Amino acid sequence: MRGLFITFEGIEGSGKSTQIALFAKYLTSNGMRIALTREPGGTLIGDQVRKILLDPANNMLDPTAELLLYAASRAQHLHEIILPRMAEGTTVLCDRFSDATLAYQGYGRGLDCEMIRSLDRIVTTGMRPDLTLLFDIDSRLGVARARGRNTSRGLEAEARFENEEIVFHERVRQGYLALAAQEPDRIRIVDGAGTPEAVQEKIRKIADELLRVGK
Repeated sequence: MRGLFITFEGIEGSGKSTQIALFAKYLTSNGMRIALTREPGGTLIGDQVRKILLDPANNMLDPTAELLLYAASRAQHLHEIILPRMAEGTTVLCDRFSDATLAYQGYGRGLDCEMIRSLDRIVTTGMRPDLTLLFDIDSRLGVARARGRNTSRGLEAEARFENEEIVFHERVRQGYLALAAQEPDRIRIVDGAGTPEAVQEKIRKIADELLRVGK
């Protein structure tokens, strides 16, 4: 039986990392086999690409070069990790996927969204997540959270996007909301401003409804 593919999306500081870990525990407790992964990265090759993409020193990275690096990382990730795990019947939970590329490089950077979709079809052969959870939060609050996290955890070496101006993050946020409006059945918006426990409860209700977890 094919495993499910569930992606977690949202701007910086929206709470994805916290929620994906909590959700993995919830699904595991309901007898589901889970693989937890992320983009960019997820593989040895992808993690090397991640360092390039998130390093603040690379602030001159061209948007098209940025897009192609994400595509290369995704191709490796998909064929090395995601597809094999799903073929084994494992449900894959992924922190960011194709929607992030449209939101960040399309709406955020201003690259042509149809060009991005065409490239993504080559990379993914049209594969789509079974469910996408979009954590929506005020851009200023999210960025403040993310910058505070980077400082407290010593993650300044991965802060290239957090260092962008608020207007960039707002474009990304609006891009995500536009994508959700285009695919409301797949992309479910979750208010990310509440406590981790309250946000997790909303996620579990969605899972129970759409995936029949715990049924």
